[in-house]
Amino acid sequence: MSAQGGDVEMDKQVEQWKIKKLIKNLESVRGNGTSMISLIIRPGDQIAKINKMLAEEYGTASNIKSRVNRLSVLDAITSTQQRLKLYNKVPENGLVLYCGTIMTAEGKEKKVTIDIEPFKPINTSLYLCDNKFHTAALGELLESDEKFGFIVVDGNGALFGVLAGSTRTVLHRITVDLPKKHGRGGQSALRFARLRLEKRHNYVRKVSELVTQFYITNDRVRIIVVVVVVVVEEYLVVTTNTYQPILFFFSPNVSGLILAGSADFKTELSTSDMFDQRLRDKILKIVDVSYGGDNGFNQAIELSQEVLTNVKFVQEKKLIASFFDEIAQDTGRVCFGVADTLRALDMGAVSTLIVWESLEYNRYVLRLPNEEKDTIIYLNKQQEKDQSHFRDKESNQDYEIIEVMSVVEWFANNYRQFGAHLEFVTNRSQEGSQFCKGFGGLGGILRYKLDLAELNDFDNIGINDDEDYDSSDSDF
Repeated sequence: MSAQGGDVEMDKQVEQWKIKKLIKNLESVRGNGTSMISLIIRPGDQIAKINKMLAEEYGTASNIKSRVNRLSVLDAITSTQQRLKLYNKVPENGLVLYCGTIMTAEGKEKKVTIDIEPFKPINTSLYLCDNKFHTAALGELLESDEKFGFIVVDGNGALFGVLAGSTRTVLHRITVDLPKKHGRGGQSALRFARLRLEKRHNYVRKVSELVTQFYITNDRVRIIVVVVVVVVEEYLVVTTNTYQPILFFFSPNVSGLILAGSADFKTELSTSDMFDQRLRDKILKIVDVSYGGDNGFNQAIELSQEVLTNVKFVQEKKLIASFFDEIAQDTGRVCFGVADTLRALDMGAVSTLIVWESLEYNRYVLRLPNEEKDTIIYLNKQQEKDQSHFRDKESNQDYEIIEVMSVVEWFANNYRQFGAHLEFVTNRSQEGSQFCKGFGGLGGILRYKLDLAELNDFDNIGINDDEDYDSSDSDF
């Protein structure tokens, strides 16, 4: 059962990465005129209703004065209608369509039609005809369902932050200058103590107000219909009066709160009557940290791992930490770099494949003219500029490029063939940044000890991570 749940989570990760890549590609393209349609259909909507709306838009677009723009818009609407014919009903999670004519890097026009069934319900309806695709609704799908608030408070100030997925955001920070305890003052000692307590009280009240401001969301709802029914003899007369008062519903916008600090302010804050009762119920943990500000925020995340086990940021740090532990213990159960990782995958030795989601390597399938055998090489952006990689060293003939695909995309499509568990990481955490910079953003934890250096010396003399990895002799 747990294995099945792991597969579902892994599939969700891959789906999220594909959505991220798609959003990046869609945002980078532009059209000639308003010839790019963005259509988002919510779950439960009717295909017939959407077709009717498109037919009305087609009639409206027929009146566009510019002939070129009119034909482009009509063509985009027609493509959208044709793609909708593939669906008898709206999929369970909704449907997203992007249709239109884009301008390529070479200045040529290219027709694009993309339909997406989101991996979770999309709660937005949208129809826009513009010179670009609108992807904000897709981006919202990638936001973590769980968001945690962090309050780092001590005698020098307070920091308010949010952790969602692997994204850490500082919402606000304040500083304070509180008087210290002292034995001076003589007859004024009591007055000094009273002033000190008053300033501490005001500080706790200010922090409590900001906590409510940042972690409570108000939703306004306009409703209430009052129906007055009057019966006159045998006739029933119904008079309806509609009022629209604004009702405010306030609710926490975080799944939980972590209070952190180096003094007793955090405890005083949590027990204060000024702290919002709705947020007091959301407190998951109170932790002691050695620092304030950003360093205290990072330490609070570390110390709260138990309650944040579902947050990708913590999962990422744990995963890469286990990778580093294998290296530190010299177990021989790790691989990193393009050549070694692909060799280990081919041998079925990789248990967990760790890939930086922005890894800039492409997989090229090459073939010589009049030959059926393919050659596969892996190049980064810098290596792609060297044309010698696309020329056979023995015959000096230029290779024909059969296929080009991002290595990350290829892993996303084929990782199951190697029995590996795929994990995407970012460079936002300290460990993630070290993995991306120091280990090339690609590596794996192995099922058993494997001496890849010895295998490379024997089979791949002259091949390393600074050169292209030629896998023409491998099955993949």
